[in-house]
Amino acid sequence: MGRFLQAFKPISRFMPEVKRPERRVPFNTKLLWTGVALIIYLIMSEIPLYGIAPRAENPALFTMRVVFASKYGTLMELGIGPIVTAGLIIQLLAGSGLIEVDFSNPEDRALFTTASKALSIIMTIFQASMYIISGAYGRLNFTASILILLQLIAAGLIIMLLDELVQKWGIGSGISLFIVAGISQRIWWNSFSMLPVGDGKRLGAIPAFFEAILRHEPVWNWFHRTGGFPDMVGFLTTMLLFLALIFMEGMRVELPISHSMYRGFRGRMPLKLIYVSNIPVILAYTLFSNIQIISQTIWQRWNMDNSNPFLNIIGMFNLTDRGPTPIGGLVYYITFPGRLDAVIQQPVRALIYAVIVVTVCVLLSKLWIEVGGMDPKSVADQLLKSGMQIPGFRRSRRPIEKLLERYIPTISILGGLIIGVVSAVAQFLGVFSTGTGVLLCVSILYQYYQAIIQEQIEDLYPFLREALR
Repeated sequence: MGRFLQAFKPISRFMPEVKRPERRVPFNTKLLWTGVALIIYLIMSEIPLYGIAPRAENPALFTMRVVFASKYGTLMELGIGPIVTAGLIIQLLAGSGLIEVDFSNPEDRALFTTASKALSIIMTIFQASMYIISGAYGRLNFTASILILLQLIAAGLIIMLLDELVQKWGIGSGISLFIVAGISQRIWWNSFSMLPVGDGKRLGAIPAFFEAILRHEPVWNWFHRTGGFPDMVGFLTTMLLFLALIFMEGMRVELPISHSMYRGFRGRMPLKLIYVSNIPVILAYTLFSNIQIISQTIWQRWNMDNSNPFLNIIGMFNLTDRGPTPIGGLVYYITFPGRLDAVIQQPVRALIYAVIVVTVCVLLSKLWIEVGGMDPKSVADQLLKSGMQIPGFRRSRRPIEKLLERYIPTISILGGLIIGVVSAVAQFLGVFSTGTGVLLCVSILYQYYQAIIQEQIEDLYPFLREALR
């Protein structure tokens, strides 16, 4: 056991946790607990923070909020951001060998979980403090600042426990569940909302479409709206993107596998085109979000005149009625520039933004297969430990690893490239909940579909449980 994990042993007994079930949880019970966690999250996302004045949401942070299942001015202000950031840090430390952890050792696994929780709490305190210091809620006195900080910390603890509840008693993970819930809510709202807005129509794209027809407006106005409101161009693009991503989720290389003990069992191991799923895009926007929070805090406290050349490399801002808005530096180019109208006005910024997103997604995709146990060597070991083998190859790691090396590095880079392009370019077309949101939604729903099928298979064939884990 490494010294890093050993340092968390004294606090492990005080760390809040959800008790692990003593026996296998029935499928219907898992559905129930998943639903309970989802309802609690949705309720928290509607409860406003006490002590802040109503304020328009900063559009520069919209993409970040989609990825982190957060909602401005509510208990879900931070969403899953601290958990994802903490998980990224500790996973990179473990995967790179900077900390020693033996996942086959129950004590190491328990301490690793404790370390993840402790780091999540630290990141919650850090990000909440940065929001308050950076002026995201306007000017606050000391009492109001402490009150908001305590609310955000309490909400962060609840989200952490809900995630653990879903992992142990439900289906999938709480992080994925909350992301897809927030994205689905936004897509539904943008499509069907009857709330009146500034252009004299309803907010929802479909009601506004029929209103434009009944008012005998030009045909172009049926599909396009000014002011950044949801329109039919965005709705149709969203539907097409859903279909395209569902199609790409089904594209895979299938390798034949068989069980070494059960000779009659044969199947196929799929290597998906989008091999690393939604991980790179989540990690990319986690990185962007933390850069934005830190740079905004630095600017707010020490550089409000944008005069410091060193700090201006990180980010320059203007203070608007929606909070600090980036106008230069790195933050300016990693912030979503806007829809097609804004892209036409600022083509260089949009191009740089797209290049950065795609490049970071490709690099993180390549990095994640190494630290996340998805590289050829790790996958070969997992197959052998589960009793599976590839027909025609000796039941040893090296030949299987060489076969996997033909596919995994290539599809990991190609998958990162695809999700980077989808994430960046689809936003310019006004896709509801951003292209990143649709990508995450399709990927997570597909994972839930696979998890449900796996649960049913395990109920029918108990001997396959270890092979499917």
